[in-house]
Amino acid sequence: MLTTTALTTALHAAGPIPALGPDFLNADHLIQSFGGAALIGIVVVVFIETGLLFPFLPGDSLLFTAGALVAQQFLDFPLWLLCLLIFLAAFLGDQTAFLIGRKLGPRVFRRPDSRFFKQSYIDQTYAYFDKYGGRTIIVARFVPIVRTYAPVAAGVGKMSYRHFVSYNVIGALLWGVGVTMLGYALGNVSFVKDNIEVLLVVLVLISVLPMVWEVWRARRRARDTRYDEPAERAEVERKVFE
Repeated sequence: MLTTTALTTALHAAGPIPALGPDFLNADHLIQSFGGAALIGIVVVVFIETGLLFPFLPGDSLLFTAGALVAQQFLDFPLWLLCLLIFLAAFLGDQTAFLIGRKLGPRVFRRPDSRFFKQSYIDQTYAYFDKYGGRTIIVARFVPIVRTYAPVAAGVGKMSYRHFVSYNVIGALLWGVGVTMLGYALGNVSFVKDNIEVLLVVLVLISVLPMVWEVWRARRRARDTRYDEPAERAEVERKVFE
């Protein structure tokens, strides 16, 4: 399924791609590591990021890179199959996260800060709901970290299941299929074909910088507005999900 030698040559034609953070943050490294199981690996990563509360995975850049590599014929599965499976993984991931929030309730967010979880992420997620309401399920798809916790918050806040599914379908299509198609379209551009290694260096940066930006914003926002008191958080949930 994956022409590993050709792919490795394309990715490293100009020398090793710089390692910006852990390898699991780099879309090109992940795809190479999957080898012949590239399609399955991509789908699993999308599901984990959206459904299992693990926000630090290269979502946007992984989809874009996969689309570009299909266009370059370094990945030999059809575009329609890639888009279909990514859509399903993104949709089912958010459905899983929603059910986690629905079943566990507010206590899912009442845990101490750790390496992969900060209360500031939850504050930022609630701020998006306060601004966009249910549309956050769509908007959050394009915002690292927030896209991981938004469906959980929807479940905690008892959003109507019918409304959530509607927003989830739209979001999974726009993000999962849209970003992949964008990568495919640009992968057919002559400049991109001739400079694929440069593009992938840029994508390594893209996979890291948005996360850094969102963490910084979340921490800054947390200094100004905190939903620490149960009554305050309950009021935000009421406004968002009623």
